[in-house]
Amino acid sequence: MSIISPCFTSVYGHAETEFTVKKSRFITSAAEISTEEEARSVIGRIRKQYWDARHNCFAYRIGDTGFIQKYNDDGEPAGTAGRPILEVLTKSGITNTVIVITRYFGGIKLGGGGLIRAYSHAAVLGVEAAQIADYFPFIIAEAEFGYAFINSLERILPALKVRIIDRIFSDTVCFRLEIPQEKSVQVQADIADLTNGTAVFKEDGNVLVPIIREK
Repeated sequence: MSIISPCFTSVYGHAETEFTVKKSRFITSAAEISTEEEARSVIGRIRKQYWDARHNCFAYRIGDTGFIQKYNDDGEPAGTAGRPILEVLTKSGITNTVIVITRYFGGIKLGGGGLIRAYSHAAVLGVEAAQIADYFPFIIAEAEFGYAFINSLERILPALKVRIIDRIFSDTVCFRLEIPQEKSVQVQADIADLTNGTAVFKEDGNVLVPIIREK
C-alpha cells in the first residue's frame, strides 16, 4: 500500500514559548499563514504587543514548497537572527508559517555565535510548542440515496476516513462528504454496493484538509 504524501506541512493555529539565556529573554511566536499580507499582520501584531522589546526578528515561508521566503534581523547583527529562524523552518519542512522572536536584552552581549544559537534554539522551541498539521487533498462530494441506507452508510464511511459534513433530508437523503482524494473511487464503489446501485454520487470540488499530528 502506497503512502500518500501531504501537499505541505505547517504550524496549525498559533503557539508561544520563551526561554532566557544570560539574562536576555527570547519570546517565540509561531503562527500559521497563507499570504505575505497575513505574515505582515502577525509581525505587526507581535511588534505592537512587545513594543518595548529591543528586537522583534522574524522569518516566514509561504507556498507548497516554501518558494516565498523572507527574514529580518531587526537590528541584530546581520545573519544572526532572521536567517537562523528561517533555517529552522526549512529543516523542519514547514511552510505557510511565520516565526517572530522577541528579544528583551538582559545587559550581557551574546556575541555573533551566541545570538545564532539563541535564535535557532528559540525557533526550535516554537516549532516544538506548536501543533503541526499535514495538509492532504480531499474531494467534496454528494451522495443521494434512500432513507433505508442511512445506518449502513453512517457505519462504513468513518472507517474509510470519510467525514459527513452535512445531511440534507427531503424525499431522499443527501450526505455531503469530505473524501480523501486517493479513496474517492473506492468510496464511490462502496456506496454503490451498499445502496444496491441506487445512490447518485456527484463530486463538487477539491479542498486541502489539515490533519494534525499527535504530539
